[in-house]
Amino acid sequence: MSVPPAPFVRPPRRLWSPPEMTRPPLLDPASCAGPLQSRYALLINPFYPKDPNASFGKHMLTPTLALTSFAATTPEDWDVRYWDENLLDGRPPFRPMPELVGITVHLTFARRAFELAHWYRSRGSKVVLGGLHVLSCPEECAPHADALAVGDGVQLWPRILADVESRRLQSKYVATYENNYREDPAPRRSILPRQSFLTTTSLIATRGCHNRCGFCYLATDGLRMPYRMRDPSQVAAEFEADDQPYGVFIDNNLGSNREYLSRLCYALRPLNKIWSAAVSIDVTDDPGLIRTMALAGCTGVFVGFESLTDENLADARKKTPKTADYARRVRMLHENGIQVNGSFVLGFDHDTKDVFARTAEWIEENRLECSTFHILTPYPATPLFKQMEAAGRLLHRDWALYDTAHAVFRPKHMSPEELEQGYAWIYERLFSHASIWRRRPEDWRAATPYLAMSYLYKRSNRFWHLLIKHDLVHGVWRPLVELTRLRHLRFRKGLADPEAQSTPPGNVMPAGV
Repeated sequence: MSVPPAPFVRPPRRLWSPPEMTRPPLLDPASCAGPLQSRYALLINPFYPKDPNASFGKHMLTPTLALTSFAATTPEDWDVRYWDENLLDGRPPFRPMPELVGITVHLTFARRAFELAHWYRSRGSKVVLGGLHVLSCPEECAPHADALAVGDGVQLWPRILADVESRRLQSKYVATYENNYREDPAPRRSILPRQSFLTTTSLIATRGCHNRCGFCYLATDGLRMPYRMRDPSQVAAEFEADDQPYGVFIDNNLGSNREYLSRLCYALRPLNKIWSAAVSIDVTDDPGLIRTMALAGCTGVFVGFESLTDENLADARKKTPKTADYARRVRMLHENGIQVNGSFVLGFDHDTKDVFARTAEWIEENRLECSTFHILTPYPATPLFKQMEAAGRLLHRDWALYDTAHAVFRPKHMSPEELEQGYAWIYERLFSHASIWRRRPEDWRAATPYLAMSYLYKRSNRFWHLLIKHDLVHGVWRPLVELTRLRHLRFRKGLADPEAQSTPPGNVMPAGV
């Protein structure tokens, strides 16, 4: 196995990153606010710095689903507006001033969320904070808000609005995720700036995951998210109604229940659209299901491989096949026309300094179309955080650096600096011309579309900045997505020929049968 050219001693490559992608818009303290408008709610997704190692484009693929889901429960006599600071449209609106501001909070942009909350509160608006950071660190969030929303915001938002109207806003609202998921309304996508996203069809069919990995946010103390499923026909109708050729399922693991996924695929197939989703690699236990996914329009999956070392996965409590079998399972997806975006976590306790080269070579050998890398990050209130804290391995609690691009703990077999340098090196290698070429599809007919998409997605951050800045993301990508959809429909015709001999949907067969 080849060794990378000294990735731990050379200085990191100087990456291009404009200020707009790393610093939020200024909240001028001298700005005069407009009059307070009653029954006007503003929903804000705060700014967060973009990692120049990765693609800027991944932040503009789909909008956040949480805020549009809350908006769907807003009464008709309320005016509701969506604002995403990451679209580079400047600071959030303040003329007129909203009566209520709802801000989603993640630990990496908690500081920015608090700045926004202070600015609006000082000018008369009521501010509600919600999101994972509110659940994991409520004591930190409470001083910055008039109210905290802890738990399922779809249930809480109508209660909050009613209490604002009656001037009885409480300091804390709590809901579980035990409700009937089928009763949730479809997201209110009409409030989205459609031109700013590759697709506005972000979908969710299931909630929860059969894994409880120690580093995952689903393992956060106080978060109990039982597995829930929506009716497949409901999901298909929502997909069809948004009039987009491509949809993205944001489920934690769309394949947790294979019988359900099969039924969902049969509901999606008549739409003749394409979609992608996050699944665990054990979905390939059922080869018939993989074909069913492809025939339903699945063109790509995001797979959390996490590590190529079995001991790391066991420590993380991740239920997964043996890593030695990953390659065969990736081939199964490729044979059905499904691209693979592999997610890998770097810095586990069994990772040594060769993890970066070994991972890069495995990805290239198995021709993964895309890869995403994360430095192991102990999120607050997760088992991993408690373990690191008890061992004295945490370096600090600067949440802005808990973004999976910085080492915030002491690794076992390398220094934090070496972990960060290895992270930067593996992105540099996988985004290089040589690596993109090495991972081209074996079928020459698929090589040209792959290369075009790879270069646009991975090596075009300057281009992405212009697209985002000038609201051109949707306009530029829509024709490419439509061509991909038409190409996949042709592929499906060939794939459907032996369908009568395929495994009946829902039957879990040994892989390879």
